[in-house]
Amino acid sequence: MDLPTHFGPDAYQYGKRTSGETHGVVLTKPHIVDLILDLAGYTRDRRLHELRLLDPAVGTGAFLLRAVHRLMYVANREGLRPSELGAALTSFDIDPSHVEAARAHVRAALKEHGVSVKVAARLADQWVRPGDFLLTPLAPFDVVVGNPPYIRIEQLSQRLQAEYRRRYASLFDRADLYVAFIERGLDLLKPEGRLSFICADRWILNRYGAPLRRKLTEQFRVHAYVDLHRASPFESEVIAYPSIFAISQGRSERVAVASMARATPDECDALRGHLLGAHPVTSPGVSVSTYDSWFQGDEPWVLSTPEHLEALRALEARFRPIEEGSSTRVRIGVATGSDKVFIVPADADIEADRLVPLVKREDIQEGAIQDARRCVINTFTQEGRLVDLKRYPRLARYLKANEETLQRRHVAQNNKAGWYRTIDRVYPELVQRPKLLIPDIAGSNEVVFEAGHYHPHHNLYFITSEDWDLEVLGGLLGSKVALFFIWAYAVKMRGGYLRFQAQYLRRICLPSPTELPRKLSDALRKAFRQRDFARLDELAHVAYGLKSLPAFDFVDTRR
Repeated sequence: MDLPTHFGPDAYQYGKRTSGETHGVVLTKPHIVDLILDLAGYTRDRRLHELRLLDPAVGTGAFLLRAVHRLMYVANREGLRPSELGAALTSFDIDPSHVEAARAHVRAALKEHGVSVKVAARLADQWVRPGDFLLTPLAPFDVVVGNPPYIRIEQLSQRLQAEYRRRYASLFDRADLYVAFIERGLDLLKPEGRLSFICADRWILNRYGAPLRRKLTEQFRVHAYVDLHRASPFESEVIAYPSIFAISQGRSERVAVASMARATPDECDALRGHLLGAHPVTSPGVSVSTYDSWFQGDEPWVLSTPEHLEALRALEARFRPIEEGSSTRVRIGVATGSDKVFIVPADADIEADRLVPLVKREDIQEGAIQDARRCVINTFTQEGRLVDLKRYPRLARYLKANEETLQRRHVAQNNKAGWYRTIDRVYPELVQRPKLLIPDIAGSNEVVFEAGHYHPHHNLYFITSEDWDLEVLGGLLGSKVALFFIWAYAVKMRGGYLRFQAQYLRRICLPSPTELPRKLSDALRKAFRQRDFARLDELAHVAYGLKSLPAFDFVDTRR
């Protein structure tokens, strides 16, 4: 039995469209909307009155209004009365204020086409519906377009999370809600229908996008994918890392993968002419590659150029991932849930055996660690249970003084008895282990050797190994060859920066440490200690048996 289309006061408001926006709607620029409608096949040369178009998160109507004008043009050409168009358009929003705003904009648009006030009001009410698109029963559509909401699933109420996860297999791990919008939009397509969204691109590479990628590769056809990382497709400035994609039922064949530098009207026109009219690309801000075959299963979509993908696949065929068949492990440092409480000076008035030396990203300067004399509080016993505060009166006094702050955390809300726990467990024994440290966000691979004095903070990833001399491994991981793996798989951020998350670091493939000649290992170790990155790049090419790699853009922050 279907739940009501509105969950009540705990329901999430779909107006939260992109990161950085907590109220209102981020509007997509009109010429971007027009490109998306064109890629979806909603063009004026078709009998649009015979098609059904859906915008699942209408906001104030950016997509719907452009569709209305196209529909009315066709209706006038075909001699149709506006009152006959009630079934042509459908849109949803869960925010009543957005519904009313979109309806008002529709009424105004219809007035421009000479539609009577009464008919315009009736059509606006039909075309813009209040309710939750993800929970409302619907018949199939010919066209699905829009800008789905961007919000992490764990930010919703527990009740709503459970229902969404029950219905949508794509809501895997810490998925963003937009993946459920993509899944349902695809499932609502008619056999010849097409979906075209502008959407954050995290799902094409991240772990949480795996189920959606599998569904797409097995059941649907990708027609075009447009990277807008460098562009500004929205009316306001937001950090969203968007892309545009057009998908239909079938199996992917030749796929056009494009990018636009600024997504100006001229660039959109040039791209449209190439994708839909096979015209040569005339704008220097537009680049297009053609993939003759698409990806399989749930593997990440590595979308740069076919040349880059060929080089990546060749390396992956010859070498093994960093964790495969070895003791080498990639992990992330400790997350506390309240750094201002749990990270304290080394001389804090807390029992010494509860304080663990900590290294943070900002402690690393030019490849060396500056001891900031800070510690993380360890609230766990060696067996993994929370410590008994009665045995630690100074720790108890400190935590009690900060109890209000700690109780407000999500981890405490779910575990009242464990209100003073850190999100992650602290492992004091990790301090003594030599390790490689890698910052989470950087322009390039800033790998640092840590001899065994600190526990890493969660803004650092760390690598331990029994198989490798860590300085030799650090030399390989600090090279452009290792960076090529990260660059291929990682999410690209504004300014050319990359996320060095564990899921991407684990994609790095390496030669066997036992097969590296001793002279080469010694040279790698020496270059790593000297931070001689030009030499590391040369030595890595020798270790991998490479003559060259395809050029790729990155911000070289290695130092």
